[in-house]
Amino acid sequence: MRHLSGLSIIALDGEIGKVHSFFFDDSSWTIRYLVVDTGRWLPGRKVLISPTSLGPPDWKTHMFPVTLTREQVRSSPDIDTDKPVSRQREVELRRHYHWAPYWGVGYGFELMQQQAAAADQAAVAVAEAKGDTHLRSTREVRGYRIHATDAEIGHIEDFIVSDEEWIIRYLVADVGTWLAGRKVLISPNWVRGISWDDREVWVDVTKAQVETSPPYNESESLSRRYESQVHDVYGHPKYWE
Repeated sequence: MRHLSGLSIIALDGEIGKVHSFFFDDSSWTIRYLVVDTGRWLPGRKVLISPTSLGPPDWKTHMFPVTLTREQVRSSPDIDTDKPVSRQREVELRRHYHWAPYWGVGYGFELMQQQAAAADQAAVAVAEAKGDTHLRSTREVRGYRIHATDAEIGHIEDFIVSDEEWIIRYLVADVGTWLAGRKVLISPNWVRGISWDDREVWVDVTKAQVETSPPYNESESLSRRYESQVHDVYGHPKYWE
């Protein structure tokens, strides 16, 4: 995902800033928001943009178009992106932009305003009761130690995300402490547990499987053949089948 950091976010009437990081849902490994640093335009402020407002990225110009105006962004709720984002703040943000809530029913002609408000209140109550909205920053999770079933194998170096579905497909694991210069891919589907306090991840693979896994080269595009090799080594089902 690091290749996405620094991309310019272009609103309908001009640039609003650059990609700083991402918030993902740790229960589904889905990207929920881009964190955009607005730079000199809105000094000291970072804003959240949902992937639903994104157009296809232009890799040649390093630009990401969004279907928003600068005024919409400027007047959006001011959210501290360095702290956990509460469900209440998400509700305010999504009402401002008219984004459908990903945690329940969407807004539409068939849904009356009172019903929408009730659904939002219920979502806030559930999130507050659980004490967690499951939103995590990619910047925070980088560096987490990774444990196989029989040994510690390395740490999270980066993420590979589908820019069509905005799902994190793989964790890029740096295993260079015992396999010199090596990085390998591990699917979030194989994660067995996470300790957010201790910054550790446990995955359903063995150290021997990691050792025989095909190395990941970030300068090359992922092919389905390569992905098949990765899944075959670990003995896990392929997500596309």
